[in-house]
Amino acid sequence: MDTDALTAGLLQELRAVKPYPALSLTMPTHRRTPDHAQDTVRLRNLVAEAVGRLEADPAVTREARIAVKEQLDRAVAEVDPRRSLDALVLLVSADEHQLWQLPRTVPERVVLSDTYLTRNLVAAKAQAQPFWALTVSAERAALWSGTTDVLHPAESNGFPLTAPREAPNPQRKEQIGDTPSTFSDEETRNFLRTVDEKLRTVLAADPRPLYLVGLPPALALLDEVGETAASAVGRVTKGAPADMTPSDLRKELKPALDERQQRFAAEIDGKLDEARGRRAFAGGLDEVWAAVREGRAGLVAVEENFQQTVRVADAHLEPVGDDADLSDSSIREDIVDELVESALDSGTDVVFLADGSLTEHGRIAAALRY
Repeated sequence: MDTDALTAGLLQELRAVKPYPALSLTMPTHRRTPDHAQDTVRLRNLVAEAVGRLEADPAVTREARIAVKEQLDRAVAEVDPRRSLDALVLLVSADEHQLWQLPRTVPERVVLSDTYLTRNLVAAKAQAQPFWALTVSAERAALWSGTTDVLHPAESNGFPLTAPREAPNPQRKEQIGDTPSTFSDEETRNFLRTVDEKLRTVLAADPRPLYLVGLPPALALLDEVGETAASAVGRVTKGAPADMTPSDLRKELKPALDERQQRFAAEIDGKLDEARGRRAFAGGLDEVWAAVREGRAGLVAVEENFQQTVRVADAHLEPVGDDADLSDSSIREDIVDELVESALDSGTDVVFLADGSLTEHGRIAAALRY
């Protein structure tokens, strides 16, 4: 699955307590073909480690071990190197398995617990900046789910929608002398009202920035008959044919996506400046981590590819080198993802900015509530 599939409801399910053992396997992967071979070897080694731990753990019954190994084998069989991004996460229990491809790197890890490890999924979704795009005309409306890496049709919640059409009425033309305009007849208005209602349901269940794509008359009528169009962060006034491909739509959306990202980065920079002015600012991993743990962070900004391995000592974080002993329980390889998940769980806004945006603040900063 891709990160845009991680809804609040699904995350709640993943975090639910499960019969022991629930297995979480994470590993970095490569997007380019020449490097896929080493990913295969790494996955094979981690699977062997997982199986060894299942067999050695006295708390795992024979029945549970067999069931989890069967689900793990199924998960591994579904791995498609052609879809690789920057990380692979396998979540496996006796009853299910899930495979996640993430656009954010993770450390190698095998965890046996009574819940799945979710921090990497949460951080990857926050970084991926998911959005909705609606392509609309008088005849058809399609919903698309997008992130920084992926764009695909969202064929759920009633989408795509096709307008019902009556046969032409020659008697109307004889009696009145014309035929109704496409964007003025009540049939089209009712269709776009339905589109608005369906879209409102989607946004309520999974709020994301919304982009609209369509000819000006279609977008104007959607504005007139509904409520959701007003919340759109970007518009592309161009027709969207029914056979439009994801790559074609992404090209059309790119200027709007880039423009919003620039506005968004400037807005975040302004909020951080305001926090510095009122002395409610934290900069650097150690300060931000402490602020999040204390519940004082209202906004956390992180550079997209910032990762740091640290040692937790005396309630502070100490950066460590590549030669650190990863078996040491005080070492945290993915402290940034852990921080992001904790921040989101406490109601803190978390945003990712381009690399280099926060260099002077140690690549991570926070505006504090107090």
